[in-house]
Amino acid sequence: MTTTALLMMIIVQVTVTLVTGYFLMKVLKTPPKTD
Repeated sequence: MTTTALLMMIIVQVTVTLVTGYFLMKVLKTPPKTD
């Protein structure tokens, strides 16, 4: 495996993790408990 491929894999993994975490936080914060 080349360094470029490794770098690309890491970037993709970090991006996916950030996007997933962002949407997870949005979903968790959106529904108000006090309704």
